Amino acid sequence: MQKSTFKLVAIVGIFVLSTIASFAQNEVEEGILVPTATPFLNISPESRAGAMGDAGVATSADLSSQHWNSSKYAFLEQDMGVSVSFTPWLRNLVNDINLYYLTFFKRVDKMSTVSASLRYFSMGHITFTDDNGNPTTTGNPNEFAIDAAYSRLLSDNFSASIAFRYIRSDLLNGSGTAGASPGNAFAADLNFYYLQRVKWGGRKGDVSAGLNFSNLGSKISYNGGTDEQFLPANMRLGGAYSTEIDRYNKIGFTMDINKLMIAKGEENQDISVPASFFKSFGDMTLEDFMFSLGAEYWYDNQFALRAGYSHQDETRGNNKYATAGAGLKFNMFTIDASYIIPLVANNPLANTIRFSLAFNFDEMTGKNKRPTYKRKR
Repeated sequence: MQKSTFKLVAIVGIFVLSTIASFAQNEVEEGILVPTATPFLNISPESRAGAMGDAGVATSADLSSQHWNSSKYAFLEQDMGVSVSFTPWLRNLVNDINLYYLTFFKRVDKMSTVSASLRYFSMGHITFTDDNGNPTTTGNPNEFAIDAAYSRLLSDNFSASIAFRYIRSDLLNGSGTAGASPGNAFAADLNFYYLQRVKWGGRKGDVSAGLNFSNLGSKISYNGGTDEQFLPANMRLGGAYSTEIDRYNKIGFTMDINKLMIAKGEENQDISVPASFFKSFGDMTLEDFMFSLGAEYWYDNQFALRAGYSHQDETRGNNKYATAGAGLKFNMFTIDASYIIPLVANNPLANTIRFSLAFNFDEMTGKNKRPTYKRKR
């Protein structure tokens, strides 16, 4: 039987750690883990929300909204755009694991939009060995997910969307392990977004709320269906408020609450996906929730500063960290970056930096006009 070198062992450990670190953690109930596969699906893939404690379900729409809440696209005030993001992942442990994220958005008409994304997670180069430690083959384990979403305004203040996803996970790429095969799965996201213009304390502002059910789909298997694992189905609920301080200054605050929607306990590992989802509502406790807080400051709608905090209970991984970041907005593109500051010793996310670049096609093509619909204010 073949086995990997130390690096492959490290990869397995990294997946456990990244599962904890990306809101797709295996929940603990009386010492029993509830296994989920493809934790990369819940890793924050872009910089804006990554700088605000990984809170993004209810913030204002941007070109990277696909991961957080694709129904926000219906309120985006442009016709078409593309964003790309790059994250060197877990650099304190290895130096060749990377997450790439590409999104595309297009307005169909004044009420609806379509969007798509590609998420690619590369786990670097692996050398496989036999039982005696002799090199046999090399491989490049990787995972990717392709999404397509449709978003629509249901009223002047409310939108909804549905996204469909194909997932492929090839963890033993090139190993030659007997019986092993890439995992394939299908999933969907269901999203809602509410946005209301308000005037509090004499200042104009926006109040918004978002709800996202993500990765609702089939189980995934790496041995032809003999053994199957749940996808990291997740519920994300949040709210946000932003206000104009004066002509040049604007500030906003947001909060997300996350819950892995997998039933806990060893006896529930073989039940169906719908049964596990609904049963997770009945066995939830306060410790199961993760909280993300974020703040964002804009000067003249051109320069942004961001900060945030993410909190996980000690019994669910004790993953606590602060975040910081900045953004620059030009006519045709926006640049964002974020940085994680661990608050717990030996956090594998230490020194994680994300970079994002978004292109406004309206400006690039000279179209530069807002959609014809008008939201009531």
